[in-house]
Amino acid sequence: MRMSKKKGLVPERRFSEFRDKGDWQISKLKHLAKRTTQRNLDSGETRVLTNSAQYGVVDQRDYFDKDIANQSNLGGYYIVEEGDYVYNPRVSIIASVGPISKNKIAKGVMSPLYTVFRFNNKINDFYEQYFKSTRWHHYLQVVSNSGARHDRMSISNDVFMSMPVPVTEPEEQQKITDCFTSIDELIVNQVNNVESLKAYKKGLIQQLFPAEGKTVPKLRFPEFQEAGDWGKKLLSELLFETKHRNRDLKYGPQNVLSVSGEYGCVNQIEFKGRSYAGVSVKDYHVVETGDIVYTKSPLKNNPFGIIKENRGKTGIVSTLYAVYRVTDIAHPEYLGQYFSRDFHVNSYLQPIVNKGAKNDMKVNNSDVLNGKIPIPKKEEQQKIAACLTSIDELITNQTQKIATLKLHKKGLLQQLFPVMDEVNV
Repeated sequence: MRMSKKKGLVPERRFSEFRDKGDWQISKLKHLAKRTTQRNLDSGETRVLTNSAQYGVVDQRDYFDKDIANQSNLGGYYIVEEGDYVYNPRVSIIASVGPISKNKIAKGVMSPLYTVFRFNNKINDFYEQYFKSTRWHHYLQVVSNSGARHDRMSISNDVFMSMPVPVTEPEEQQKITDCFTSIDELIVNQVNNVESLKAYKKGLIQQLFPAEGKTVPKLRFPEFQEAGDWGKKLLSELLFETKHRNRDLKYGPQNVLSVSGEYGCVNQIEFKGRSYAGVSVKDYHVVETGDIVYTKSPLKNNPFGIIKENRGKTGIVSTLYAVYRVTDIAHPEYLGQYFSRDFHVNSYLQPIVNKGAKNDMKVNNSDVLNGKIPIPKKEEQQKIAACLTSIDELITNQTQKIATLKLHKKGLLQQLFPVMDEVNV
C-alpha cells in the first residue's frame, strides 16, 4: 500500500494491486440501499435500541440502565433487523452530523426519529467502515436545514437517501474492509486485556484489605505475616481539611480538576475538552499531589459521592468539593486505593451522609472524617499501595495502546476513502 498519485475520485492511499484500476465511482445511497419503515404494529417487539455516537447500536436498557421509551407505546417504532443501518440525527462532540451505525447485536425497534436503511447487497461491511470516517459529513452539512434545535440535524429522509457514496470494485472493497477488521480485532483484544487487568485488581483489593468483621486481610505480604492485627482509625486521624484557596490566582481555568469515578482527579480540559470554571477561580480550593478530594455528587455506583486521591499535578477544584491533606501516619496512595473500591466508599459514607429530597448530600466537610477505616502500620500501607499502583500503571499503559490503535485507524479511515467534498450535491 502506498500513496496514490492519481487524480479524480481516488483515495489518498491505495493498496498496490489497485493503483491502476482507475477512479472510484459515485452512487446515491438510495441506489445501493432502501429505507426500511416497517412499524412495530403486530410483531410485539419490546427490545428498544439506540444509536450511540460512541458505541454504535446498543440495547437502550443497557446503555441508559433503564427503559427510556414507553414500553406500552412502541407500535409506531421502526423494526430494525440485524444488519440494518441506522442514522441518528442528534449531533455531539464526537459526531458532528450524527452517527450512522450498523446494527450488529439483534433485532429490535427504534424511534421514528432515526432513519433506518438496508443495503441491497448483504456484503456491505465496506460501508460500515466508510460511515466511521468523516468523508460523508460534508454532504449532510450542505443539505441540512438550520432549524430551531441546534442539537439535531434537520434532513428529510429523501435527501438523506440521496447522499453520494463511493463505489469501487468488490475486491478492493473487501481489501479495505479486511484491513479495518484486523485493526478492530486488535482493539477488541487490547480492550479485553485491560478488562482482565481491572478484574485482577478488583479481586486483589478484596484480598489485600480485611473483609467486613475481620482484623487481617486474606492475603498479606510475607514480611507482615507476624505484624499482628490491623487497627481501625477515625479518618480525622488520617486526614485534615485544607483551607488552601487560590487567592493569589497562581492557578487558572487551565488548572481546574474534575473528579471522575473511574479516573480520579483529572485535568478538566484534558478530560472533558473544556473548562467549566466560573468567572473567577480565586476562591477555588488548591489540590496538591497526594491530597484527598470528596465530591458530593452521586454516581450510579456511588450514591453518596466518591473519595479520590489526586495522583496528578497540583490543580484547583470548585468550592463544592471538600479537600483533605494526609497526616504523618497515613499514606495517600493507601487511602486512594482503599476508597477506589465501591464497596469501601459506599459502606463508609452511607452512615455519615444524609441525602436530601433533591438527591443532594447533607453533610459537612468535617463530618466526612467521622467514620473509621481499617489501617495497618505505614510500612504495610506503602507496600499495599505500591502493589496496586503498579497494576494501575499497567492498566494505563495498556489503555494508551488502545488509544494509539484507534488513532491509527482514524487516520486510515481518512486515507483509504476518497474526499467527497467536491462531489456535486
